[in-house]
Amino acid sequence: MRLTQSIYSLAIMAAIGAASLTAGKKAVGQAEFSSFVYIGNDDYYNANPLKGDGDFYNPVIAGWYSDPSVVRTGEDYYLVTSTFGYFPGVPLYHSRDLVNWRLVRNILDRPEQLPGLVGQSLDRGGIYAPQISYNPHNSTYYMITTDVGSKEGHFYVTATDPEGSWSNPVWLKGIDGIDPSLFFDDDGSAYIVYKEDTTGRPKWSNYRCIRFIAFDPESGQTVGDSWPLAEAGVGPEEHLDRDEGPHIYKIDGRYFLICAEGGTSNHHSAVIYRADSLRGEFTRWSRNPALTQRYLKEKRTNPITCTGHADLVMTPEGEWWGVFLGCRPGPGGFQALGRETYLMPVKWSRDGFPYFTQSQDTVPLTLHREGVKHDPSWGSSGNFTWSDHFKGESLRPEWIGLRGTTADYCHLDGECLRMQCCRELSTGKGVPAYVGRRIQHHKFEASTRVRFKPRNGGESAGLLMLKNESRQYYLAVCGDRVELRTLSPKEVRVIASAEMPCKAGRDVELRVVSDGICYDFYVREAARDAEWTPVAEDVDASYLACERTGGFTGATIGLYVESRD
Repeated sequence: MRLTQSIYSLAIMAAIGAASLTAGKKAVGQAEFSSFVYIGNDDYYNANPLKGDGDFYNPVIAGWYSDPSVVRTGEDYYLVTSTFGYFPGVPLYHSRDLVNWRLVRNILDRPEQLPGLVGQSLDRGGIYAPQISYNPHNSTYYMITTDVGSKEGHFYVTATDPEGSWSNPVWLKGIDGIDPSLFFDDDGSAYIVYKEDTTGRPKWSNYRCIRFIAFDPESGQTVGDSWPLAEAGVGPEEHLDRDEGPHIYKIDGRYFLICAEGGTSNHHSAVIYRADSLRGEFTRWSRNPALTQRYLKEKRTNPITCTGHADLVMTPEGEWWGVFLGCRPGPGGFQALGRETYLMPVKWSRDGFPYFTQSQDTVPLTLHREGVKHDPSWGSSGNFTWSDHFKGESLRPEWIGLRGTTADYCHLDGECLRMQCCRELSTGKGVPAYVGRRIQHHKFEASTRVRFKPRNGGESAGLLMLKNESRQYYLAVCGDRVELRTLSPKEVRVIASAEMPCKAGRDVELRVVSDGICYDFYVREAARDAEWTPVAEDVDASYLACERTGGFTGATIGLYVESRD
């Protein structure tokens, strides 16, 4: 690795203190961000251009959009995914063709909808596996999920217009565990299926139970006692792993249960059950799993791994398709993108079970759906450019922060995004002054234009690449220097630095370029044809990789200011 300055370390204590510095208190620095540009440039898309109408790329929603759930009403499809410790929570995507997805809004966009995120782990706490459904008997959309770190646990919100505002949470009683999912039957009855918490009473190793309980839409609460639908894994003989992420469907008068199984890594899968009635016996398909890539060779071209957590949807024409999560290892065999959203047609076995893959079947990166034209400008799949010049009245829905609203220290004025330095740090478990977007490509570049003049030596502003509290790269403007730092709760390490190309307080551009294996960091004066000055090159990209960091999120990149004074 070529570095412009020798490594040195500064020990710091992680703090969760005041959320912002307001009028009447000590004056603090303020950064003005006037642009942000993200350009995706993955090799597969460059080498495999789509041949014509009907062809599209997998994943259909690239980057960390895990645990997808989808519903259709009329011609409209809506899809939601997990957000864990990020705020606002639960992105809502809309499509008319299942291929081109537009991010409409974030469902949980008010602090009162997510009151318990502060103090939770960014990539292991918060919102798990949301499910979206529609009740035709009261013309209402439901999004049900679990806040795993809150005392209340499960809740749902509702809307009659999914693209408008959603209700405050209704906290549920009578169920434990995780991954609740609503099912509305033809006769107007409703139920919640979920993974039971069997801690302390397992029948065998990794035992879990999928349970069912009646739900009354009028009162908004569960009714009566729950009952078991399916017991864990493939049974006590094999001890594969727990079932979770259950969804119920009624197809041609019979009930189908699909569950995730095999953990969340390379053994991940989806399994299918069927019953003639909800209180009848749910029989496992003899050829399960209905989706997995775990039987394929590890070293294969363009692998998709960790596939599972699926949801099915029927088109207006009566075709069945499904969405599920999966991972794309990069050129170095690792990835920081997290678990992405994939789409495949559903096949039907001779004995009447739906499935995606069998044994050696691969999940393809290019598929075909007749009558559909892929549009890269939507910014959900393929290579694309996404930019923001902060001219609107509110932040675009792609921007997300950590655990709560950043309204106290982030303001749009029609010309730029003004961010006020605060002492809440990205390495703590509070709400720092950070707004980021998901990284969606192995090979990409991202840049921002910023004006910043610190009021003291502890203030900085710049580009932050963040995987969790302990794994972060920070390209920071701090007075007369630009530093590349790694941030963790225990220390700040300055691994490289360069002189500012202009006086403090003048506009500079910061840039990171990724080749999927290493990152290069640059700075330049924001003038026409100014040359980029390297701050650090060949910086290890695996530092942010999911394989090294664990957790359930991918990396984000965005704008950050802080005060360590």
